[in-house]
Amino acid sequence: MTTSAQQLVSTPPARPPFDIMRAAFVELRVTDLAASEHFYAQLLGMIVSARTRDAIYLRGWEERQHHSLILRRAPVATASRLGFRVRTEHDLELLGEHFDALDLATRWHAPNTDPGMGRSLHVWDPFGYPLEFYAAMEQFDTQHQRFDLHRGAPLLRFDHLNLHSPRVEDTFGFWLSLGFRCSEYISTDRVGGDPSPERITGAWLLRKPTVHDVALTAGTGPRLHHFAYWIAEPAGVLRACDQLAGGYHADVIERGPGRHGVSNAFFVYLRDPDGHRIELYSCDYYTGDPDHKPLRWSVNDPRCRSFWGARAPDSWYDESSLLLGPDGAPEPTEPATVDERAQHSEVLA
Repeated sequence: MTTSAQQLVSTPPARPPFDIMRAAFVELRVTDLAASEHFYAQLLGMIVSARTRDAIYLRGWEERQHHSLILRRAPVATASRLGFRVRTEHDLELLGEHFDALDLATRWHAPNTDPGMGRSLHVWDPFGYPLEFYAAMEQFDTQHQRFDLHRGAPLLRFDHLNLHSPRVEDTFGFWLSLGFRCSEYISTDRVGGDPSPERITGAWLLRKPTVHDVALTAGTGPRLHHFAYWIAEPAGVLRACDQLAGGYHADVIERGPGRHGVSNAFFVYLRDPDGHRIELYSCDYYTGDPDHKPLRWSVNDPRCRSFWGARAPDSWYDESSLLLGPDGAPEPTEPATVDERAQHSEVLA
């Protein structure tokens, strides 16, 4: 018998009239702007594109667009914008009509509201995630081959967002409706006469032809679990850890280095001065073929979260960035309806 989880992951993605290309930036509200700039620009080696009185705009070494990370001074640390690029200005109009039909809170931002950025559409989705869509951004020359200047791993380009979701299946369906496809997922097992339904505890969804642009992790939410930057090779991840430890900053390393089973990624997770989580990420694979089928991982497979079987710290499951709501206050959260750690395996990573 096909379970509801299997039906969900086998559902073809919608073909909406708009074209979302990829996840492209994140804005973090930070309580100490100087400390955050030191973390991202000095310790991790990102490029500063612009500064204003209360914000800093950064990009990776490969990136041509003006910025992929915004740090904005605020009294409370939150994630305030989860950014996606669309193909054309017309796609922005179509998205606006789509969200209006869903009766969602939307706001339009004029060009250059942020340095180098064109007009954008900000919307809070049905679950409270603050999404922003744009079509145009000022371009720089890539610094991909300025090996003489590279610092840090180096961080090359923005890759994905991971969202802590209390109701993964519902959130999954929303992203399918925007035209996202599923590459891999983790779900619970049904053993023998177990009457409990199969539950999805993690899902990887994409627009660009890699493993994901958006991942969903079961947990208290809505919150931002992490955002990730692409690193060219595993040695870069190791180099970043050596540089952090060499500068007496090993305490920012939360998890890894290691390799995920899901996505095959070589990773390390770091925490910035406000606790926002960034992943340095390498080695996933191509997903652009139209007949690519989602790969299922059992929640009881110790290799799914860490291919080497190492257990993730509880902080990785329990802690995430609060989200800024339309009223300027952090979005309220609710606990998840399923917890990977409550499953049968003695080793869960």
